[in-house]
Amino acid sequence: MCNAIDYVAVSLTVPLLSKQFGKSTSAVTTAITLTLLFRSVGAVIFGMISDRFGRKWPLVVNLLLCCVLELGTGFVDTFSQFLACRALFGIAMGGIWGLSSSSALENLPIELRGLASGILQEGYTVGYIFAAVINLTLVAQYGWRALFWTGAGITCIAAVVRALVPESPFFLHAKEQEKAKGVNTSQNFLRRTKEMLKLHWLLCIYAVLLMTGLNFLSHGSQDLYPTYLQITKGFSAHNASVATIIGNCGAIVGGAVGGWASQYVGRRLTIVFFVVLVAVFIPLWVLPSSFSALSAGAFCVQLGVQGAWGVIPIQLAEMSPPAFRATFPGVVYQLGNMVSSASAQIEATGGDNLKTTIMKDGVLTVVPDYATVQAIFIGAIAVFVIVIAIIVPENHGSNFENADAAYHGGDEVTDHASQISYREVNEKSSA
Repeated sequence: MCNAIDYVAVSLTVPLLSKQFGKSTSAVTTAITLTLLFRSVGAVIFGMISDRFGRKWPLVVNLLLCCVLELGTGFVDTFSQFLACRALFGIAMGGIWGLSSSSALENLPIELRGLASGILQEGYTVGYIFAAVINLTLVAQYGWRALFWTGAGITCIAAVVRALVPESPFFLHAKEQEKAKGVNTSQNFLRRTKEMLKLHWLLCIYAVLLMTGLNFLSHGSQDLYPTYLQITKGFSAHNASVATIIGNCGAIVGGAVGGWASQYVGRRLTIVFFVVLVAVFIPLWVLPSSFSALSAGAFCVQLGVQGAWGVIPIQLAEMSPPAFRATFPGVVYQLGNMVSSASAQIEATGGDNLKTTIMKDGVLTVVPDYATVQAIFIGAIAVFVIVIAIIVPENHGSNFENADAAYHGGDEVTDHASQISYREVNEKSSA
């Protein structure tokens, strides 16, 4: 949730930032691109630290860094300072997803992981709604800086909460096993990292391609959406924020349902179904002019987008080599983000070259045609995601609690006597 508030703060305030710094929409969206580009760096750094030293304190430090940089963003005076803060923020933000997903999912019984995956992922959507509400209230009264300052405060609270929550029981059990075998060293961890990359390079490529498509789909339908409603459809900033909130309500429903459904019909089939749903509702996303119809389109499209996304935390966790459950999902997720980092700029540039006319204040005005641009962009990406989702590997029902596999470079062990149940590990941790 904090991740989302901090990230979408720019998306929601593009017109205000453009006015503040005297820059075009495409120039301001450079900040979004920089944040996405540098997130992979943070995913590698914090993911490897987490897999080596623990889930708890690396995430606490990660959140506090986000807090400081978000706070600093609210104090910048020049556009160069703004871009620098957002680039550094990208590094800090990059670690949070992998650390959070590994902490949440590896400590749950198998039958709950699909639903939990959807709920976890939709924390992002809840954060988007929080940011939109802040944008409707505090930003309208105090300006765009209030959104960044409020986001920093919420992130600080999250760091405190995480500091109070115990370390992951499965991580502690893993380290006990490594210590008993005399392999709990940084040198051994680096050696296993090299072995993992050598053994699972094709798996990494599949995962990055899947995350590239899904990140293009989410950023293409979210980052410039408030700007699209205000400029192309002529909505007020207030109505654009309300429509964003309605769309994200659909996203919450989709994420929970998608994660839950994947437990029964499989991860890939669930992704394909919800992406097809996105494609079906593209006309309702862009063709109407009324607020109610466009809001309905936003609800349906985001239900599809986040329905597919609700599967991703558990899909990546099950695909991941067990000893790298923070690094692997976080890095492939952020590499996909990096490839898709130009989503907002692609749409902004498309709008600069594709125009339409609207009636504004009784005058026929030429504006960027973001509706057509987004329809083409989202449609093409939907086809790409469907193809990749069909061919990407699936390890549905993978046993995180396969003890030996968690401590060697991902080698699977078939000896059932070596498997330790969720309840046994947690009982040992409690003891």
